[in-house]
Amino acid sequence: MNTTRLELINLLFFGRHGALKQEAELGQRFQVDVLVTLIDGLNLSADSTDETVNYAEIYESVKGVFDGKRFNLIESCAEAIAGAILDRFVRVQDVTVRIRKPSVPVDCICDYFQAEVVRCR
Repeated sequence: MNTTRLELINLLFFGRHGALKQEAELGQRFQVDVLVTLIDGLNLSADSTDETVNYAEIYESVKGVFDGKRFNLIESCAEAIAGAILDRFVRVQDVTVRIRKPSVPVDCICDYFQAEVVRCR
């Protein structure tokens, strides 16, 4: 079995996601990773975008979901992104979406809190 993965790493978005009123009012930066595994049997030696998934289109799907609705939970946002990718791209076998929230409203010192969703066909 051959595995082909596409990875979009550390996509930066500004959003107003979060369960707290202040998060909705002020907003913050979020970091998003998307990893997709493509189906077996693609003719990659053809060196044609017709044989794969266009990563710019994956980005547009991510952006559309992230900017299209306010989410209370980053895991809900990750779930919606994963579902949109599976719905749009038939050559995607599975998708992992990670959303990091660097400015958490928690009294702690940390790099970020993260939610990860993995979905398969």
